Amino acid sequence: MFLRIWPDDTHLNFMSARYIALAASVTALLLSAIMLSSRGLNFGIDFAGGSVIEIVQPEGTTPDDIRAVVVPLDLGDVSINSARGTGAAAEDLAVIRFETQVPAAGEDIEAAQQNANTRVREALGAAFPDVTVRSSAAVGPKVSGELFRSGITALLVALSLMMCYISLRFQWQYALGAVAALFHDVLITMGVFALTGYEFNLATIAALLTIVGYSMNDTVIVFDRVREETRKYKKMELSKVIDLAINVTMSRTLLTSGTTLLALVSIFVFGGAVLRGMSFALIFGVVIGTYSSIFVASAILLFLGIDRGDKPKREVVGFQGTVE
Repeated sequence: MFLRIWPDDTHLNFMSARYIALAASVTALLLSAIMLSSRGLNFGIDFAGGSVIEIVQPEGTTPDDIRAVVVPLDLGDVSINSARGTGAAAEDLAVIRFETQVPAAGEDIEAAQQNANTRVREALGAAFPDVTVRSSAAVGPKVSGELFRSGITALLVALSLMMCYISLRFQWQYALGAVAALFHDVLITMGVFALTGYEFNLATIAALLTIVGYSMNDTVIVFDRVREETRKYKKMELSKVIDLAINVTMSRTLLTSGTTLLALVSIFVFGGAVLRGMSFALIFGVVIGTYSSIFVASAILLFLGIDRGDKPKREVVGFQGTVE
């Protein structure tokens, strides 16, 4: 296999392409920022509030037939998507989503949302007597706002703690390079979500946290090798030391990323609509995380420089010898 026959002694000059990679990364970050500000994220019910009702699509019906039953209930913006269950006895599903309801006089917003859910289920039962409701969930705007803030807070805390960890284990230059790569991965992944329109929900936040951990692990492997090589080759240019470290760890990087992608692609293809957004985030995150470990974190480390313990010795008048 390709991953097994990757040469042990390669001499690819990765850092010579750092400016090209920098231009590509800056372009991707700008495009991501534009997409997030113009199109925004397609927030799921977790963050936007509203309701999601998943039913087994009655035999002989289409999403348009279901829409004809739900739209007259005056629920505001309604979307109905088809999905497919998993397993040998997979069933055709219909996923009904509608926005947060405006409460009537004397009614709170949570009760209004639950009442809307009940009306939809009753209408579906009347139109399709054999309909099976797989799941029904309603989230109010207050809860959804708290969930979104909690999710973003979790990301920021994870990045801060990782920066502290790298500073303690290595040097501050390593920490800045690693955290910059993580911001790069997360922001571009969110920009791709804005572009593709995949639903952004709590599962996506979990995927982003997983991407942060995966990318950090890959970066630490490279940085650890850089630290070892700088101790062995004190006179070698830092760019060549970094290239050497990346070449030595490349086989491990490809093996880890390749096997992870095999599992994630299987989930994306066969996991159904519920897991599609999360698996897509993980697939893209693994790819961009591998790229950033090489061309973002390492390039920033080269730019900042590191303390290699090679400060010149100075002479002291009246002292026979030198001091550090």
